[in-house]
Parts: sequence; C-alpha cells; structure tokens
Amino acid sequence: MRAELDIFRAMADPTRLRIMALLRAMELSVGELAQVLGQSQPRVSRHVKILVDAGLAERRKEGSWVFLGLGDARRVDPLFTAIDRWGDGDANHWAQADLARLAAVRADRQAAAERYFADHAEEWDAIRSLHIAESEVEAAMARALGKGSLGRLVDIGTGTGRMLELFAERADSAIGIDRSPEMLRLARAKLSEDEARRAELRQGDMYAIDLPDASADTIILHQVLHFAQQPGAAIAEAARLLDADGRLLIVDFAPHEREELRQRDAHARLGFSDEQIERWFARAGLAGGCAEELAGGELSVNLWLGTRTGQSKLKVVAA
Repeated sequence: MRAELDIFRAMADPTRLRIMALLRAMELSVGELAQVLGQSQPRVSRHVKILVDAGLAERRKEGSWVFLGLGDARRVDPLFTAIDRWGDGDANHWAQADLARLAAVRADRQAAAERYFADHAEEWDAIRSLHIAESEVEAAMARALGKGSLGRLVDIGTGTGRMLELFAERADSAIGIDRSPEMLRLARAKLSEDEARRAELRQGDMYAIDLPDASADTIILHQVLHFAQQPGAAIAEAARLLDADGRLLIVDFAPHEREELRQRDAHARLGFSDEQIERWFARAGLAGGCAEELAGGELSVNLWLGTRTGQSKLKVVAA
C-alpha cells in the first residue's frame, strides 16, 4: 500500500505529469527538462526527486551531466496505461507546447553531434579507408546473429549508437553502454525517436558493468576490444552477463602492423588472432570462434561468435 500511495502522491502535480510524459518520449538531462518546462533547474530538481523517490524515474550520472529516464517498467507501465485510458485522445495545450520545445532539444543535440562528426571526420575516414566498407561489416553481423529475436541486447562500447540503430528493433530490450559521456550524448542525438524509446543508454566500464549475471541474451562488442588493455577480462565480464545459450559477437581487426593506430588513435591492441579470441572464450565459459573473415583493404575485419554453454563457471582473466 505504501508504494501505491507514493506513486499517487508523486503524480498529484501537473508538472510531474508533464515530466513523466517527456521521459516517456526520451531520456533528458535536468537542464533539458528545465528548458522544455520553462522552469528553473532547482524547481525541476525538486520534482524529479519526488518521482525518483517513488520509483517512477531513475537518475544516471554521466560525467558532469545527470540524465533521467523512466523507472522500473513494472511500476511505470500500469501508470501510463491508466493515463492513456483516462485521456480524451486530444493533447492539451501544455503537452503540445512541451512536444514543440522537445523538438528544439532534439535539434540542439543533433547540431552538437554534427559539429563533433565534422571535427573528427578526417581521422575516422582515415581508419575506415583501411578496411572493407562498413555496410559489408554490418551485413556480416546480421548474418552471424541470424534472423530470430535477439532477446535482451547489450551493446558494450556503444559509441554513437550505430549497433542500436541496426539491431534494437529485433530485441525485447536494448542497452547501450559506453564509458564516454560525450559519446553517449552523441548516441542520444543520433538515435531516432522510436530507437530512443526502445534503447536505454548508460555510462559504464567494460570491465565492471552494472548489470546482474545472466541478464542478457545477445551482447555486441563492435570495434571496441582493440582499445582494451585487458581484452580477456572484458570478454569475461561480457560473458558474465549472458544467460544460458546467450551469444557474444565480437567484431574487430585481425592482427596487423599499423603501429600509427596505436600512437595516433589509442589502439591498445593491433588486432587479434583466432587463437587468442578462442582462448578467452574458453576461459569465460563460451564455445565458438571465427564466424567470418572480411578481407579487402589493408586491415581485415573478423567476426567471432561465442555462445554460453550450460552454466559454466566464469574465470576473470588478465590479458
């Protein structure tokens, strides 16, 4: 009964109803909420605290920013079902104004993303020019994952959210994790409204992901492992999240000697052999190996697919 009372008290305010409607559309920072609502940040923060205390919203800190999303679906979904049924089908003037200002927030995010991409386009193009086209890599990933449901999808090192763009629609739920607050902001700007609803973005470390054991069915590590100082530990942490029969798809470079990528682009590893990946898979309780090799260019891109076999005990290993 206490939980129900907290929920109804939290929703007994028009501003908090507006906040919930906005968070239903997309995750927002407190500053962005204040911008949309036309209220001061301290006032919005007080409303947010009430919603968080009632379990209707969640805070996630990313660097100096704090982003807000909806709380546990088991608590939030029945509330929205009731609100939808009680509504008369016509958006009120507050909702219409909020949606218009929300479009302005999206535009600001997109403009910031475009500036970032323009500033870094030359260095990214230099790396892409060394290997087969990204479209072919993405097609190979789709082949490796097959045509069925991806279940609970986790994209580790999500960057700009491209893997979520490609695969979140096939998942029951999707989480993108990245250590960089800047990259997460870019991902939020890049994802469409529908994609943003389906996918959750979180700041996190590939070696210590804040998700419980056996909480994922499909995990993707796309062009992430070569940045890892301890690739074996990153694979073991990903494997920890896999439920029975869950799959880990790694996409990365085969061994190469482009030393400038280490010096210029902070690549900790100059590619991986099949033997290395298979050894780390085995230590993490996964079966599998190279699913496809994509040659063409100075760098070859390989896909390795590992599958959780039974409930093997995991071993956290160093590189």
